[in-house]
Amino acid sequence: MVGKKFLKKGMLAGILLCSLLLSACDSSKATGGKEQIQIGISQIIDHAALDSAREGFIKALQDKGYEDGKNIVIDFQNAQGDIPTAQTIAENFKSQKKDLILAIATPSAQAAYNVTKEIPILITAVTDPQLAGLVDSWEKTGTNVTGTSDLTPVEKQMKLLKQLLPEKQKVGILYNTSEANSHVQVELAKEECQALGLEIITEGITNVNEINQALDALLEKVDVIYIPTDNMVASAMPLIYNNCMKKSIPIMGGEKAHVEAGALATDGIDYYQLGYETGLMGVQVLEGKKPQDMTIEVLKETQLVVNEDTAKKLGVAIPKEVLDMAEMVEGSGK
Repeated sequence: MVGKKFLKKGMLAGILLCSLLLSACDSSKATGGKEQIQIGISQIIDHAALDSAREGFIKALQDKGYEDGKNIVIDFQNAQGDIPTAQTIAENFKSQKKDLILAIATPSAQAAYNVTKEIPILITAVTDPQLAGLVDSWEKTGTNVTGTSDLTPVEKQMKLLKQLLPEKQKVGILYNTSEANSHVQVELAKEECQALGLEIITEGITNVNEINQALDALLEKVDVIYIPTDNMVASAMPLIYNNCMKKSIPIMGGEKAHVEAGALATDGIDYYQLGYETGLMGVQVLEGKKPQDMTIEVLKETQLVVNEDTAKKLGVAIPKEVLDMAEMVEGSGK
């Protein structure tokens, strides 16, 4: 009787050990032979659009079975708008031998690419990765970088501006002269405004401390302000909203978060969805696809968004055809 008991216990222990070994093998296979995949996320600055892109990326990973604390470890670092800090973050990720880097916005992407040509880099919220020196081409990147572009539908936005504010002729653009993304959008805006008979007046800044003075100078010359998807400028939306409302000057946004912060309207991309698409691409890389063989993706669908409170404060009548298609938001995002 005693011998049979020990035999049964031994058999059960063996079965349990085999199950654990099989489970470990499956887990190791899912993580490329490592217990946990190490993912570094570098974000240049806090603001709603970039935060949404990060959240979308993480959700896509989770939906595909890669969950922080289980089979992946996510190390999120924010440079708080400081490019040398972004460089330090990238250097740390390299020394820590991360398996994958997500770089959110052009300065973070450039910092990551500057320090490593081996670790796969996923980018998002980068307007023109080729102009930024990150890829050889959009169709096949040819580098360790792939991901998504937040190329803004400037043509749609300028047509919307003309539709909502037909009497406005002088469009002011505040932008960071150090950001390649912003230069692209300013040039696109100039082309579209010329075609629509609008005049563009620009004011460049190099740091957040210059925004107030540059904006005041711009508001003396223009009828409406256009905010591109410029990370530095977007981080100052409460200031921009307050100064513009004092002079009853409407703001046209480059994306939804601008409208939620008080801009009148936009026809732009959804940054959460942009991040989600980037996450799906990240999964492909984790499962063996080479970034250099992949393309840079863009979102084809846009969101028409109108701030109802801002329209009322400015006395802007929103045409029915816009109301029928738009998502309405309220408040100034404070």
